[in-house]
Amino acid sequence: MSQSIPGRRKKKLALFLIALAQFVVIMDTSIVGVALPRMQEELGFSPENLSWVFNAYVITFGGLLLLGGRLADVFGARRMFTTGWVVLLAGSAVAGLAGNVAFELIGRGVQGAGAALIAPAALTLLMKTFGSSPKELGGALALYGAAAPAGGTAGVFLGGVITEYMSWPWVFFINIPLALVVFALVAKALPADGPRIRGSIDIAGALLVTAGLALGVFAIVRAPEIGWANVETWGALSGAAALLALFVLVQARRKQPLMRLSILRIPNLAAANLAQLLLAAAWIPMWFFLNLYLQQVLGYSAFPSGAALLPMTAFIMITMIVLAPRLTARFGPKAMTVTGLIVLAGALLWLSFVRVDGNFWVDILPASLLAALGMSLAFIPTLGTAISSAPPQEGGLASGLVNTSYQVGSALGLATMTAFAAANGATESGNLPALTAGFSSAFIGAAVIALAGALLAAITLRAPTRAPVVEKEATATRP
Repeated sequence: MSQSIPGRRKKKLALFLIALAQFVVIMDTSIVGVALPRMQEELGFSPENLSWVFNAYVITFGGLLLLGGRLADVFGARRMFTTGWVVLLAGSAVAGLAGNVAFELIGRGVQGAGAALIAPAALTLLMKTFGSSPKELGGALALYGAAAPAGGTAGVFLGGVITEYMSWPWVFFINIPLALVVFALVAKALPADGPRIRGSIDIAGALLVTAGLALGVFAIVRAPEIGWANVETWGALSGAAALLALFVLVQARRKQPLMRLSILRIPNLAAANLAQLLLAAAWIPMWFFLNLYLQQVLGYSAFPSGAALLPMTAFIMITMIVLAPRLTARFGPKAMTVTGLIVLAGALLWLSFVRVDGNFWVDILPASLLAALGMSLAFIPTLGTAISSAPPQEGGLASGLVNTSYQVGSALGLATMTAFAAANGATESGNLPALTAGFSSAFIGAAVIALAGALLAAITLRAPTRAPVVEKEATATRP
């Protein structure tokens, strides 16, 4: 018997809500970029601490993803999906209403916690809704994947429009009507949760990994201000290492850990996660400092700055969906990962030649499009390899792990490049030569990270015994 029309409509509505969730959690990563200079001026951020508007979100998002997946398994995916939107709404309200640095970062952290509940629950609901039909599942995964680059593109552009014609708090308030739409439709569209499964929640593990990452990023960001040789810097770095080591110890001893450590022994899984981490560590600083260069050196206002990055983000979406999966299927994931990271490194070196009197058409557009190509070519095969290397029953863990790797790389890469930029003059507000030199050093540092990723991928990735799933799952979670 064919599926009923009401049933089809319900599935379409469910897919809309799931894709909307993917769209929003990625949009919230990129939408703040164009607004950063206004926020710095009005809230009193120092140049060294401005990156925390981004890091507060990605650290909590990445650090709590594994916990979010576990909570969805134990308490039910629809329940945690709805809870995540409540948390995201609360964080968005706090971030938009914040009148100082502390409340802004609290709001962003709460937003990240909400995203960490939403993202794994959304993928679980998608599999639950469409998993019985391979054809339907393929189409649903394709739309779910396309929502990620669409969110990244929309975030950059909307951030410029909102900051220019409204005010920067609306880059956070925009989530409130979206959350209300979800609340109105979730019970009608998404499958109900079954009975709660028995099992423990590794809260200690989640707190340890999140605290360790946050302390490490804090140490790197603050080091240029107080000195790398300062006892506080090394104390914070040692504390971060101790917390992460304790996390590993807890995971090794718990019967139901957040992450089964032996999964990293699966061929290619650890290598693909490392490549994703280094890819994010190179890509996110480029996006962050390109925003600042356009506004603080070239003098672009918020809307033109967002529009200037629109070609790059749109090109990412097209390349991820149309070109990268085909090239990966033809040449293999290892070759495309190495090639993509090398292309990204070349684009970053190109951007390092930015000038005080630079020109968008000459200095920015060609290099940014080349960077978008490299990012897309490397991202598709590493994601597919990471997911397909794990056994099917651990696909959720593999997905959470690769998402965590990307978010951790984003935070650590941006923190490190912020330190480089600050050490080379990016703290001298209004001094255009100094700002340009600082931003240039960040691009060079990011290029080194990309080259290191290419080298490690060439050494550690193996030819898979079966092709990774990239045709339909190619664009899972990134801007």
